[in-house]
Amino acid sequence: MEQIQILFENDEIIVLNKPSGLAVQGGENISHSLDKDFSDQLGYKIYLVHRLDKDTAGLMIVAKNSKAAGKWTNLISSKIVQKEYIAVCVGSLKQKKGIINENLLQHGESKNAVTHYVVENEKNVELSTGPVVLSRIRLILETGRMHQIRIHLSKQNCPIAADEHHGNFKINKLLKKEMKLKKMLLASVKLTVPIDGKNKIFEIPLPQHFESFI
Repeated sequence: MEQIQILFENDEIIVLNKPSGLAVQGGENISHSLDKDFSDQLGYKIYLVHRLDKDTAGLMIVAKNSKAAGKWTNLISSKIVQKEYIAVCVGSLKQKKGIINENLLQHGESKNAVTHYVVENEKNVELSTGPVVLSRIRLILETGRMHQIRIHLSKQNCPIAADEHHGNFKINKLLKKEMKLKKMLLASVKLTVPIDGKNKIFEIPLPQHFESFI
């Protein structure tokens, strides 16, 4: 079992760096999950207060007890905790900075979803079918719907590279075969968290699997 990196810890929470490919919560046909593996690593039960997709890497907060879990679930849902992501996408956005404000269907109900973005870089890569633009985009979530970033970018015809649910499947296949892309290029890279009356910022470098694509 891979050791999960801890960036910060106090009496209530732990800020950690989740590897790509690790499910946050256990279930059917899931042999490894953050809630179980990290609890085993620490020697006591941790409590989930928000989630990342299995294939999304990066910063997460977990609580150390049920009382703290209730507090931090509310803090995160109230937008006091700010979450920033980096995605590398196939294609380009029409505007280099903006807001995607488009409702998403969640459990049969239409929910408001808002994503702020800035395009940080674009590069051309040569594939066997011709050149493809890869865009590095920084995203800040105003709402936290399931798969929000992935769906919003897909609807803008700029899906995340190696996204197997909302991506460009033809280009994904070529990126895997010709550029050895193995994991989805989405990571939670920055958290701004209220601790002891002040905003504390946690930031990590991009995971290694981004290196050839930025």
